[in-house]
Amino acid sequence: MPVAKERIEELTKEFGNTPEDSGKTEVQIAILTQHINDLTEHLKIHVKDHSSRRGLLMMVGQRRRLLDYLAREDVERYRSILKQLNLRR
Repeated sequence: MPVAKERIEELTKEFGNTPEDSGKTEVQIAILTQHINDLTEHLKIHVKDHSSRRGLLMMVGQRRRLLDYLAREDVERYRSILKQLNLRR
């Protein structure tokens, strides 16, 4: 259930400096958030899919680490990404 390539390109254009800027922290957080949202919907239907649930928890942890890094490095960018992605903290 990977995120569609077109959606990744949209997120990269929206959060990156250039359309090829997929390594920027905000872009990585946005892609992980999209994947987390998709996987959450999948798990609402397939309750017993424990391997996907483990993957979801790993992605949430990765996003948390990226958000912590961004909060340490640049608080304004951190607050901006939280607001844009409707994440609560």
